[in-house]
Amino acid sequence: MSESQPSLTDGGATLTKPAPDRGKRRAGRGDPAPKVKLGAARWWREVGWRHVVGVIAVVWALFPVSYLVSASLNPLGNVVTSTLIPQQFSLTNFTKLLDEQPFGTWARNSLIVCVCVVFVQLLFSALAAYAFSRFRFTGRRGGLLALLLIQMFPQFLAAVALYLLFTDIGEVIPAIGLDTLAGYIIMMCGGSLGQVWLIKGFFDSIPKSLDEAAVIDGASHVQVFFRIILPLVRPILAVCGLLVFVGVIAEFLMASIFLRDSGNKTLATGLYGLIDADRSNNLGVFAAGAVMTAIPVVLLFLYLQKFIVGGITAGGVKG
Repeated sequence: MSESQPSLTDGGATLTKPAPDRGKRRAGRGDPAPKVKLGAARWWREVGWRHVVGVIAVVWALFPVSYLVSASLNPLGNVVTSTLIPQQFSLTNFTKLLDEQPFGTWARNSLIVCVCVVFVQLLFSALAAYAFSRFRFTGRRGGLLALLLIQMFPQFLAAVALYLLFTDIGEVIPAIGLDTLAGYIIMMCGGSLGQVWLIKGFFDSIPKSLDEAAVIDGASHVQVFFRIILPLVRPILAVCGLLVFVGVIAEFLMASIFLRDSGNKTLATGLYGLIDADRSNNLGVFAAGAVMTAIPVVLLFLYLQKFIVGGITAGGVKG
């Protein structure tokens, strides 16, 4: 007797039970939910208008970018002939920027400043966030509120005080005075606790049982921070690092005050000098520099997406 036809014996008589149709699903088990077909009016109210808003937002965001790229590819490179869609395509502006202007020096200076400031800000902010998140001490709440209050005031409000301060420092130590890259880096590192609130919120989501288990095994607070907690907070470090990088590479006001020599300028101050000398005829060269400046920011964002998307702390503690 085959498996598809099981038999039942009843006093010598054999009864054959028909095999069930296993290809069919039983009613009410595993059946997919029926798709509700939305009418045109309901689809527009619930879904359609969102697509329209999204398209408008994308167009609004891409308009200045398209104009900038068009101006960089325009061989004439002036305000009058620049259009949203370039009539001619040429790399003349990029050639002029690299051959006639110290763009490489500006890019190197910006990269040095960004790397130093990002490293210092992330390190100090992470250390402070770890202390505020894990320890309880006198002045903890007041310190957090003070940091929040300080962040409400822009750094430019202290421009005069910083200018006088670094003028006096430069008389004693010229290497970190005004118009020096080291002095500008030190000034930018003055806001090293600017990311404490963001990182602290992420620290609070990590169970303290990880710290306690490591301490029981003999780990110190330094080992707990660098070997256990820090690898788990890579997503928020990536976000904060990206925010700091974009803010530093685009910083102009303080850089224009501190950096005057062409060899010490960053990309923001150097490119501004191009259109400050001739706003019309140097537009193409300025646009080419802006496009080349945006490339590393876009590449960095694409690289950090794998850290930004998703949470690494999920499953960090076994139940």
